[in-house]
Amino acid sequence: MTTPLPQDAQTPDPDEPNPQEVLEEALYEAAHSSPEILAEVLREAEEGQIDGAGGHPPRPGWLIFCPHRMVDAVAEVSVAELTAQGVQGVILDLDNTLVRWHQEEMTEEIIAWLEELKSAGMKLCILSNSVLSSRSQRIAERLECSFVRRAAKPTRQGFRKAMQSMGTAPAETAIVGDQMFTDILGGNRSGIYTIMVKPIHEHEFPYTRYVSRPPEKVLLGWFKRKGLL
Repeated sequence: MTTPLPQDAQTPDPDEPNPQEVLEEALYEAAHSSPEILAEVLREAEEGQIDGAGGHPPRPGWLIFCPHRMVDAVAEVSVAELTAQGVQGVILDLDNTLVRWHQEEMTEEIIAWLEELKSAGMKLCILSNSVLSSRSQRIAERLECSFVRRAAKPTRQGFRKAMQSMGTAPAETAIVGDQMFTDILGGNRSGIYTIMVKPIHEHEFPYTRYVSRPPEKVLLGWFKRKGLL
């Protein structure tokens, strides 16, 4: 006979991520963070094999990890800046860019920023590595924009699908995200304008916090010392 869980353990905590989604994300991150992918990225960077002919200037060598712009919050990214870069469509990361990790509620500031982009005629697309979760779909429906799941960032396939959904070319596309090794790396590989934002909260997937963030911090410091950010 199976002993039932205590009542408080049976009731999901709205502030805690769904365990199934966490497991799914862990497996997906592991599959797309292999040494083979890193080796491929570095080889492409050295050989100049960057997607998006007619897109934003290629980022050679280690600059493949460097965003074109770094901001503290998404609201710092103005319509005027995007328009000056020729951007007509914006790819949006979800966790710790628009919402807290595995949550769905956005702050009033972020909602206002998204509405400003839409009012200016910018097309939007949420790009998520999620496989099972339907959060990206629900949020996209609220924002009345497109979405792509199973993006496999930093591979190019999700970025291509996002641009296809918005009807934009690399030169007309930007991405806003909080992670160097998924959002920025994938965006640079695809020839689009990359904007890195500081995470909106310290609570995040353990793999991101303990594996991705330390080298990310080192590279960001190096790029800043070189005057690249």
